[in-house]
Amino acid sequence: MTTVRTDVFKIGDKFATLLGDEVKVGQAAPEFTSVVSGWKSVNPLEESKGKVIILSAVPSLDTDVCDRETRRFNVEASKLGDDIVIYTISTDFPMAQQRWCGAAGVDKVKVVSDVIETDFGLKYGIVIKERRYLRRSVFIIGRDGKLVYVNYLPVLGQEPDYDEVINAAKAALK
Repeated sequence: MTTVRTDVFKIGDKFATLLGDEVKVGQAAPEFTSVVSGWKSVNPLEESKGKVIILSAVPSLDTDVCDRETRRFNVEASKLGDDIVIYTISTDFPMAQQRWCGAAGVDKVKVVSDVIETDFGLKYGIVIKERRYLRRSVFIIGRDGKLVYVNYLPVLGQEPDYDEVINAAKAALK
C-alpha cells in the first residue's frame, strides 16, 4: 500500500498530495527501475554499483529551473572522476529527454525517465499526485548502497545547493 501525505509540501498556497515514504540518511537506497530512449528499462543503482551516485529528481527538463539544474550538474559531472555518477530523473518521456539533452549539450549526466510506473518517485516519496511528476529533490548514495545525503527541496522553484551536493558526494568517496 502506497503512503499518501497531504500536509508536507505546497504548490503555490495549496498542499499537494505526495505518494510514497520519504527516505532517510543511513538507510539502504531503494532500488528502482526507470526507462531511457527506446523504452529500455534500466536500474541506475545496479548499473552504477560501487560508485557514489547522485540522484537529482526534477519535475520536467522543459522548465527553467530543471533546465538550469541539469545543465549545472552536467558541468559538475565533467569535473568529477569516474567514481561519482550523476543521474537526473523526471517523468518526461525518454525521447523528449533525449531531444532536450542533445539541444542542451548534456552528455555527462545520465538522464532517465520515471514516466511508466513512477517506481523511483514512489520509493523515494516524491510523486506529486495532482501533477504526476516528481518533487525536486537530491539523494546521494554511497559506495555501500546507503543514503548519505537526502534533500527534499521545500519549493518546486528552488535549486539545490550545488556546492553542498558535490562536497557531500566527494566526502562519500572516502
